[in-house]
Amino acid sequence: MTVDLIKSLLTVSLTPEQLEVADNSQAHAGHAGARSGGGHYHVRIVSSAFEGKSLVQRHQLIYKALGDLMKHEIHALGIDAFTPTESH
Repeated sequence: MTVDLIKSLLTVSLTPEQLEVADNSQAHAGHAGARSGGGHYHVRIVSSAFEGKSLVQRHQLIYKALGDLMKHEIHALGIDAFTPTESH
């Protein structure tokens, strides 16, 4: 299952304190991206790996961790990325 794979890859790469992954694919069924096979997901992640990083750099870390999933299994990815001090 893609949600489990997303969680696994992000956990190995970013050692999050908190991680939630939601599969929103059903809400997008029938549109062009959904027909291509990629799903719609939303990630909320809290990790000290984001300390001192800009929003763009945080997203880049996540994209790098997900690697080839971004090419086929993931059509759209919403991201909320926080440091532990920002998550309160």
